[in-house]
Amino acid sequence: MASRQEVAERAGVSVAVVSYVLNGKTNVKKETSERVLAAMKELGYEPNLLARSLKTKKTGQLAVLVNYLGNPFEAGLLLHIESAARDEGFLVFFQSYTADTEEQLISTLRGRVDGIILLGQQLMAQTYERLLVWEVPLLSVTQGPKVQEWGIPYIDIDWSVLYRQAIQHLKDKGHTSIGYMTDAESSSYHVNRLQLFREAMLAEGLELREEALLSGRGRLENASEVFGKYVEGQPAGLSFSAIICSNDLMAAGILDVCKKKGIQIPEQLAILGSEDILMTTHTEPKLTVIHYPRDEVGKLAMKMMKELMEKRQVASCTISGHLLIRGSS
Repeated sequence: MASRQEVAERAGVSVAVVSYVLNGKTNVKKETSERVLAAMKELGYEPNLLARSLKTKKTGQLAVLVNYLGNPFEAGLLLHIESAARDEGFLVFFQSYTADTEEQLISTLRGRVDGIILLGQQLMAQTYERLLVWEVPLLSVTQGPKVQEWGIPYIDIDWSVLYRQAIQHLKDKGHTSIGYMTDAESSSYHVNRLQLFREAMLAEGLELREEALLSGRGRLENASEVFGKYVEGQPAGLSFSAIICSNDLMAAGILDVCKKKGIQIPEQLAILGSEDILMTTHTEPKLTVIHYPRDEVGKLAMKMMKELMEKRQVASCTISGHLLIRGSS
């Protein structure tokens, strides 16, 4: 197998420059870097990743904590994060998160990853303190209830603005009684979205009544069950004429119940989702949703994580989403 010295000689550079290219340093000109990479390919050079990780104390691996892999929204985020990480030479692996396995999970990750990406999970204070001591960079994709409190940088869309747009759209259609379905037991991003929805309702001169707040646990089947029981308990008719869900799976679950119960959409009930997963374009009618740009978020997550690993200051950011009005409203 070719050596690093042979790669340097083939590319006409020093061994140090070859090392810079391998380690992703930015102080190498693009044409020089391309020449080094071409020499590696020609010679079949394979860097000794184990030796490099022992020397640099870097693994070249990242972990993403997942709430529910059955949610296409999270799965889509993971695909875009993985793609962006691969372009930067990192491997990504996914770990399902539950509060009762948090301590074991975090201990298992120690020394095995260069950074951890959360999907809005609410970590325990002692877990966050341990990660600080271990100097493991943390980034959250979507804003969770503890993310701001712990000072963890996050990426999300501006839910306050988008929920107000959704509520204004419903008001324009004559809806003044609006329900909301979320995952009330979650320690994840659903909690944050619920709070911002309440604030958006008040800003629009409306109030989310407790009887109009339903918990579908973030899943289609649970949403169908909960909403089905809710409809059965309302013999005089629904107590709201529109409902917004904190994810699209629950919106699809409500739509399924309405079709089975003969509830006309959108004449008797308008339904809105919050993520724009592919399923929402294949329902009948198609679901009105808030579009979440998962591709853009995946690229930005990797950029921010690299900056955190370089021990640079990283500020949280919100990016633009938009309301897609379709047949369900």
